[in-house]
Amino acid sequence: MSESEFTARVHASVGGLPAEEWDALTGGSNPFVRHAFLSAMEDSGSVGDGTGWTPVPITIADAAGRLAGALPAYLKQHSQGEYVFDYAWADAWHRAGGAYYPKLQIAVPFTPATGPRVLSTEPALGLPLLRAAEALCEQNGLSSAHATFIEPAQVPLFERAGWLLREDIQFHWENRGYATFEDFLAALSSAKRKNLRKERAKAQEGVTIRHLRGAEIRREHWEAFWFFYQDTGARKWGRPYLTREAFDLLGARMGDAILLILAFQDGEPVAGALNFIGEEALYGRYWGASVDKPFLHFELCYYQAIDAALALGLSRVEAGAQGGHKLARGYAPVRTVSAHFIVHEGLRAAIAEFLEEERAGVARDQVGLGARTPFRKSDEDLA
Repeated sequence: MSESEFTARVHASVGGLPAEEWDALTGGSNPFVRHAFLSAMEDSGSVGDGTGWTPVPITIADAAGRLAGALPAYLKQHSQGEYVFDYAWADAWHRAGGAYYPKLQIAVPFTPATGPRVLSTEPALGLPLLRAAEALCEQNGLSSAHATFIEPAQVPLFERAGWLLREDIQFHWENRGYATFEDFLAALSSAKRKNLRKERAKAQEGVTIRHLRGAEIRREHWEAFWFFYQDTGARKWGRPYLTREAFDLLGARMGDAILLILAFQDGEPVAGALNFIGEEALYGRYWGASVDKPFLHFELCYYQAIDAALALGLSRVEAGAQGGHKLARGYAPVRTVSAHFIVHEGLRAAIAEFLEEERAGVARDQVGLGARTPFRKSDEDLA
């Protein structure tokens, strides 16, 4: 079949689509594109009315009417909660007399984690789905469509579709054959190894750290974490993106894929880090604390995450956006990619020129950061 023979539909929610059919498209490796996660965002009010995130999932059905392909898509009235910053693009277009918002966002809300953005078990549906996103923009006066944190295997699809590619850097920990945390430490330079041991010892003084999953996460644990999350969210974004109900729904619907790491002091939780478990990776998402304890952030978010990934047999830890401080803790620079369809030719040309220069700078940064990793540079540094 040609691209024009596929019929795409736009829906009002992911929650209104059959969960089994949606999940069959995802490949199962990434927790954030699961029906349970995306519908929890909707049902909790984290996306929807008043949030600037209006769900508009785009689907293609097979001959029997079952879902054969989908895009997790949203109409956006702002650029918050995306972690790929296009504020300068919006400002330039507004100054030129255009309306940048609303725009179409193909993404997982508030989640800077790599994953599939085109959901389908049929490769032939990839381009038709992207053409449907383009048509939605063109037919409804939207300025652009943006797919963020695309898994590497899908980047060529967006490139073939002619979307502009944008690159950035995150810091991921990769298991290079380690069986234990000590194996990982042995791969570091002696100075870095000693620093990490000191940080862990200092962070663990006077606290008990627990890893909780599924039914182990009780309401009082979520209440404590909600307090931590509100504090961190207020300082970073002005207000938290997720509602309190979101955590209850996520726990109820996909507790098997959640790892909540809590630190207790005198029996009371004083800090926590929320992670999601995929087939290959552990994804660190949120952190917060009610105490100011040296290195506790690094312990819960980075070192305990490595411990968990080793115990679960996962190949990497994705610890979220930005954060050069992760480099000294064994998290190496990794390229991330987003793709952008710009309707207006003039704006598209200007952005394309900007991205060419930006990519060169990102490439230089990645090389420079890679040279600063804490790993041993020779076999001599074994102390």
